[in-house]
Amino acid sequence: MMERWRPRGLTLPRAFRELEEEMDRIWEEANRLFPTRLTWRRIPGEETAWAPTMDMYEKEDSYILRFELPGVKPEDVDISMSGDTLTIKGERKPPEGIKEEEWQASEMCYGPFARYISIPSAVNADKIEASFDNGILEIKLPKTEETKPKQIKIHTKQLKSG
Repeated sequence: MMERWRPRGLTLPRAFRELEEEMDRIWEEANRLFPTRLTWRRIPGEETAWAPTMDMYEKEDSYILRFELPGVKPEDVDISMSGDTLTIKGERKPPEGIKEEEWQASEMCYGPFARYISIPSAVNADKIEASFDNGILEIKLPKTEETKPKQIKIHTKQLKSG
């Protein structure tokens, strides 16, 4: 029987410990070289690929999608449906009036975004509804009549006694 090769003397816990020590060393060196900057630094005006997080759930008659879009204005969002794909595009703009040199840290993402979501079954595109409340975009995709679950009644046959 062939045995999997393992390096001698290097266990996983030790390997992780060594990696953690090396990361700590790099972090300290970065803070020494750039004391006024935090390690996570990006100027909000810089293009950064990002997409809003999403929840999707199914009800008996529709699919509901919810997107986190704090700081995005509803007029900066476009929603379209083509075939079985829902497309959400938009842009979160950085706050105005802050100079580049004033930024100390920026973990929020700014710039354009796009999400393409494949919908599992047919929806009635003419009846799609979208609402925006407290930074949450909610989209309701009503199912077509053909895709809605249907209750099937069971009929029993009366046996004739003879």
